[in-house]
Amino acid sequence: MRKVVIAGNWKMYKNQSEAKAFFSEFPKHLQAIADQQIIICVPYTNLAIVQTILPSVACPSLSIGAQNVHWADSGAFTGEISAPMLVELGIKYAVIGHSERRQFFGETDDTVNKRIKTAQAHGITPILCVGESKLQRDNNETETWIFSQLANALVDVDQSNLIIAYEPIWAIGTGDTCQSSEANRVIGLIRSKLDHQNMTIQYGGSVKPDNIDEIMAQPEIDGVLVGGASLDPAGFARIVNYQP
Repeated sequence: MRKVVIAGNWKMYKNQSEAKAFFSEFPKHLQAIADQQIIICVPYTNLAIVQTILPSVACPSLSIGAQNVHWADSGAFTGEISAPMLVELGIKYAVIGHSERRQFFGETDDTVNKRIKTAQAHGITPILCVGESKLQRDNNETETWIFSQLANALVDVDQSNLIIAYEPIWAIGTGDTCQSSEANRVIGLIRSKLDHQNMTIQYGGSVKPDNIDEIMAQPEIDGVLVGGASLDPAGFARIVNYQP
């Protein structure tokens, strides 16, 4: 049985007071949670304060995640955060290899692989992001590109402790959502390349309250990784409360 995981990625949004306000409002809109895991990946400056708020939210299925993790336990890596630092805060999930990290900060398949293995070694479940650009899709390179990302990122990786998010880059923050049937097709192809067939595979890219039901009705899609729509407590709760 594949686990349903609904994750929000706040990116570089919300200071501590705004985060407190979100978690004060968010639980009011939640319906009965079945078996899905809810993860909200907040900026590093919010991790500690949100972890202290979490017990008052009274939602056992809700966890806080980080947006990256370094491959070294310590060292001269200005601006980075290590796995032991996250573990100290009780963090159990981390997004790794997001397209924005690859595009703007030089992330490569090799560094993604190192980050994944270090996270797993410390008991943190990575959310590995893969996906193609508009140019690659237009050139019919979607499958080749994603298969290459997987092959390089998953070297010596424990697939039993991993979540994959398929995020077509051309659909992130653009309002242009990949058709749910096409997302389902690509995720099925991703699954065909995995050793662990019960791995949770999410879709990400302009996921909104008004398209979540259709997305989650697809048989290969096990959840979503939500960007902008996760910033609004009522809107994100509607996504969590999906009805496929």
